Amino acid sequence: MKNYKLYISSFLSVLLMAFLCISCVNGKHDDKAETKSQPSEKGNFLYDLNNPVKYNMPQNLFEISGIAFHNGDSKQVFAIQDEDGDLFYLGLNDKESKYVKFGGKGDYEDLTIIKNQVIILKSNGELHILPLSEINKAEAVNVVKVKDLVPKAEYEGLAADEKAGKIYILTKGSKSDDKNKATSIYAFDFGDNNSLKPSGEFSLPYEEIEKLSGEGKIKFKPSALVKNQNTNEWYILSSVNKMLVITNADFKIKAAYPLKGDDFNQPEGIAFDKENNLYISNEGGTLASGDILQFKPKK
Repeated sequence: MKNYKLYISSFLSVLLMAFLCISCVNGKHDDKAETKSQPSEKGNFLYDLNNPVKYNMPQNLFEISGIAFHNGDSKQVFAIQDEDGDLFYLGLNDKESKYVKFGGKGDYEDLTIIKNQVIILKSNGELHILPLSEINKAEAVNVVKVKDLVPKAEYEGLAADEKAGKIYILTKGSKSDDKNKATSIYAFDFGDNNSLKPSGEFSLPYEEIEKLSGEGKIKFKPSALVKNQNTNEWYILSSVNKMLVITNADFKIKAAYPLKGDDFNQPEGIAFDKENNLYISNEGGTLASGDILQFKPKK
């Protein structure tokens, strides 16, 4: 009888332990379920894309094609335009811009800043790298050119993840992309001596973007990308079809938003400041100057 009671007691103890374990697991699951959804999910986007603050650019930035901030400081925006090898810098309300020449005539598409170095992308994938300190000169003398870094293609997007020490180069189009029906992204570790080491490849399938956008058949030809450090998401801008695509940190597509209205004449550049304001730049048109649109987070 004594052994029988001992057996029953042991059995009940094991049963209690199992119950407690299950309760703990369920509790953790419930906590996860209560986590707030990311702001990029449909119906809960962080920005109102219909109500920007518009900053008109000077005439020499009529064809503004890329923008960036240094350490997220919106007091000074850095920009390039399509045709000339000039790095512009100005305040958002300035009527004139200063610039430093870094290269000759060419099709310059985007820029980024990392480790106090400005990196500028040409449409053929070539990079121009110069120290930020060179902007005080009429012409930069310490410019490094990097060729044959990425496969042959047309490129328009360049971004840096300062925290990770990486840069990302985004294709606008290539034979490989057409075959795979996906946009390609190439990642590189950026060293202190301007070294660039391959650190991954990613892709954005067209079919997923079409489904999430609700726009039916589209042409996705991205023109810029930037990382939102607050949400750890990538924002990818397409001037063709005027669209904003949101992905997670590993470029898994989460949402796609058509850019409606007259504010988006030709969206070519994208950036965030340290206040988490979103900026999209547009090339000018027949009746409009080049501009930068600011979108503040919803309250």
